[in-house]
Amino acid sequence: MDVLMVFLLALLWDLLLGESPALVHPVVWFGKLAGFLDSGWKRRGHSPDFLAGALVAIIVIIFALALSFLPFCLPLPLNYALAVYLLKSSFAIRSLHEHVARTVTEDIEEKRKAVSMIVSRNTENLDEGHLNSASIESLAENLNDSVIAPLFYFLLFGLPGALVYRAVNTLDAMLGYRNERYEFFGKFSARLDDILNFIPARLTVLLYLPLGGRKVLQHYRLARFKLNSDKPIAAMSAVIGVWLEKPGVYRFPGREPTNEDIMRALKVYWLVVAEWVIIVALLLAKEVFPCLSP
Repeated sequence: MDVLMVFLLALLWDLLLGESPALVHPVVWFGKLAGFLDSGWKRRGHSPDFLAGALVAIIVIIFALALSFLPFCLPLPLNYALAVYLLKSSFAIRSLHEHVARTVTEDIEEKRKAVSMIVSRNTENLDEGHLNSASIESLAENLNDSVIAPLFYFLLFGLPGALVYRAVNTLDAMLGYRNERYEFFGKFSARLDDILNFIPARLTVLLYLPLGGRKVLQHYRLARFKLNSDKPIAAMSAVIGVWLEKPGVYRFPGREPTNEDIMRALKVYWLVVAEWVIIVALLLAKEVFPCLSP
């Protein structure tokens, strides 16, 4: 199968059509499977919960692997069609832009509602500056999670790599909370997500360097709050020159972010996406990883 052709068709699909319907979206299936298994386990203590959570993660990952190998069981052109669809489902370029663009509004309540759709924090008491910050932070973090990382693992391991990454990222989003219910049940998923994002998060920072130069490195050195997620946020803060803050967790310096800065962040987003898409296409064209391609 021509891996470059699969990538280019998946990219075209994403840019023209955006997200697939939820009913047939593999990431939704990963979430439903994890949710079903989660609901069936009554919490029984630290070790049993950790082992049960690890088993849930393994089951979802096996499901992702099984999906990724389906195209290789089909004849032309069905194998190409399914491979393109599955790869497209592993990343989200257009829809991320659309979600963040909805937060650009002068109506504070409308902004609050739009931001609440893309962040996990409570937006009820956030002022306008922190709402704008949350929007830009979400864009920067999801640039890594929804674009850079899945394509990084596609580049290395083909379709199985991209889908397994999305499965792990979905598990972390659903189970990776530090609260009474998920502290141990979700720990395996959270740590696995940390491992898989370690290189992509720092690769994302490198992609910001042509846009922000030395300032990106200065902000990167300040990013000591999280293992991975604060690194792309620090880089975005450096490039657009605004403070980005999650109260009580991290803060990067700059002036207060505005609606105009969200729009500037979206322009930066597209420049970084373009850099990465070109790099991935060139590496696939040159067959840098021929033994790992699907």
